[in-house]
Amino acid sequence: MIDRYARWLLRWRYLVVLVCVAATVAMGWGIQHIGFSSDFRVYFKEDNPELNAFEYLQDVYTKNDNVVYVLQPADGVVFSRQTLSAVNWLTEQAWQTPYSSRVDSLSNFQHTWSEDDDLFVENLVADPESLSAADLARIKTVALSEPQLVHRVISDAAHVTGIHVVVQYPGKNRASEINEVATFARELAAKVEDRYPFIKVHLSGLVMTNKSFDEASRSDLTTLLPVMYAVIVVLIGILLRNVAGTVLTLLLTMFSIIGSLGFAGYIGINITAPSATAPTVILTLAIADSVHFLSSMLDEMRSRGLDKFAAITESLRLNFGPVFLTSLTTAIGFLTMNFGEVPPFADLGNLVAVGVGLAFLFSMSFLPAAMAILPVRARGGQRHFGTGAMERLAEFVIKARRNLFVGISVVILLLLAVLPRNELNDIFLHYFDETYDFRRATDFITENLSGLNDIHYSLDSGQSGGVAEPEFLQHLEAFANWYRAQPSVVHVEVITDTFKRLNKTLHGDDPDHYALPEERELGAQYLLLYEMSLPYGLDLNSRINVDKSATRMTVTLGEVSSNEILALEARAQTWLEQNGLPGMRTPGSSNAVMFARIGQRNIQAMLTAAVVALTLISLLLGFALRSWKYGLISLVPNLIPVGAAFGLWALFVGQVGLALSVVAGTTIGIVVDDTIHFMSKYLRALRQQRLSPPDAVRYAFRSVGVALLVTTLVLSAGFMVLSTSHFSINSELGLMTTITIVIALIVDFLYLPPLLLRLEKTVN
Repeated sequence: MIDRYARWLLRWRYLVVLVCVAATVAMGWGIQHIGFSSDFRVYFKEDNPELNAFEYLQDVYTKNDNVVYVLQPADGVVFSRQTLSAVNWLTEQAWQTPYSSRVDSLSNFQHTWSEDDDLFVENLVADPESLSAADLARIKTVALSEPQLVHRVISDAAHVTGIHVVVQYPGKNRASEINEVATFARELAAKVEDRYPFIKVHLSGLVMTNKSFDEASRSDLTTLLPVMYAVIVVLIGILLRNVAGTVLTLLLTMFSIIGSLGFAGYIGINITAPSATAPTVILTLAIADSVHFLSSMLDEMRSRGLDKFAAITESLRLNFGPVFLTSLTTAIGFLTMNFGEVPPFADLGNLVAVGVGLAFLFSMSFLPAAMAILPVRARGGQRHFGTGAMERLAEFVIKARRNLFVGISVVILLLLAVLPRNELNDIFLHYFDETYDFRRATDFITENLSGLNDIHYSLDSGQSGGVAEPEFLQHLEAFANWYRAQPSVVHVEVITDTFKRLNKTLHGDDPDHYALPEERELGAQYLLLYEMSLPYGLDLNSRINVDKSATRMTVTLGEVSSNEILALEARAQTWLEQNGLPGMRTPGSSNAVMFARIGQRNIQAMLTAAVVALTLISLLLGFALRSWKYGLISLVPNLIPVGAAFGLWALFVGQVGLALSVVAGTTIGIVVDDTIHFMSKYLRALRQQRLSPPDAVRYAFRSVGVALLVTTLVLSAGFMVLSTSHFSINSELGLMTTITIVIALIVDFLYLPPLLLRLEKTVN
């Protein structure tokens, strides 16, 4: 069948090339429909319970999307006329932020005071330039004694201050809206530094988080791919020593990438930070198909002196089945990402699966047809420079098979033994390295003012107007105090602080009355008086729902890992169960909680996916190798690399995050490639050439060893390029895959042959 296909292909080679080019153009037409998604919500499925809880909170209260400006005066003094002038000016300008609905700062904090029975509410800082030293001291005293401000708007050392801008997106085009707000924020921060040279502005918040996700995807798409192409040109040129083969390999990979991205455009997949790496991964994997075909073809021409057409036919005969099988197993591995809980990873898996499928089609059609058209120089009587090395390696492996088998088995067992040292953990903000302004700003804010991780609770009193009920307020205050006593908690924003401040204000600022109102009617009156005095945009909608039956409490955390967040939330739920009112027993919600839970959930889902992938691949290998015995044997070199790689990770890192949750399923599909090619040549020698097992090992090394070495070098180079990404999800995925691929080659070269020889009845 392959011979007939080869004759047809060579006869219609010009037509085949034209059809492949036309198909690429047609598929690539869909690229114009591709969009970029920068909203962190895309990392969660629509039915994700944490996402639904978060959206519910957003619907009931003010949205959480915000921009945070933190001002750092050079002299370290916030309460000076010049710094407060900068705060005042920035507060006024921040209201011009697109879609802004609220701005909170020192200058517009609603300070309360009373005269007789009248309640007065006014900005804490009205006219900074006219403030006297006594005024500045009074404002500082008020600010540093206010729980709503300290560690949120002003540091306890009064050396930095923050301005919070809340935005309400229309929701028509979230990516465009996020970009519009982020661009405005950066321009405004630059204006502040230009207008007030003694001020350094640090810019953070959820808007900047989302913008950083967008920049991560665009950066990896535009920088990693060109670097990878440069690496491929050098490697393929050196290893194949053939200009036509190198050029056509690059074209083939380009066709595969264009087709995959066109597919994304046609079905409406938006590019995110993880899926932006698909072109680099496709490029890396597509090279392997080309290398196997070209190395076999050129070897037939150089070592056996075959003419070009005969060499193409023979290479197709040798590689069509194994390349098809490796492409299928690789696609299965990446398609298992659909079992996970993170849609961008599923998009990555689908795009790579499409790209791998196209790479197979092009490598078995476009590549041989184009090679038949182009002049190819390969003198007969020559051997590839690596063939001799492979023959020497084969002799070494055969002679040292017992020591290799025992030694590598011991190493493998040791690496597997340390696997439990890996801890499922993540630090959300560390997804971005220090090259991102957002990361540097957030680190500064965490160290000097507050944190960006938070947990929100919507606590229900169980009745309309119940937020003024003394019993409810007492339980709410107790919950807030419990949280304030927890490690890593830097601030708790709760409505009880407002009630206590109002009670104190309306009792002549007597410190003894800094307490909750003892009667519901009194609390309701306080609330009514206060709300009537608040200016537009600074109402209590962010804290209390419409019928005043529930209130939001916000807990701000320092730099914490996902495990610490989940442990803290679990303790909070225990406290609420034991001490809270029935309506207070609700789970905490935030983007930090969402990312903390998604990592654990994705690990569990991907373990199932890995089992499914392994089962399918095992069945395929058993069928393709026409032997369930060899199919089972092949499981050993396919499972060892993943386990050993995670063992090494446990020794040197020990923390498994969201990125590594998908590695097992995807790499199983990749590492199978080496096993398939080696075992197919080994069995070909045993069955067709009737060679002894040792000679079959020699044949496998001689015929496919160089190609396996080349593809491993190319795959490793490609994923190492990915590991240079400044987005940790992509860099960790690249690094771990590289480690796994290298281990896979070592296992297939040094462990699989001794294993095969031990299981054969006759060994010479």
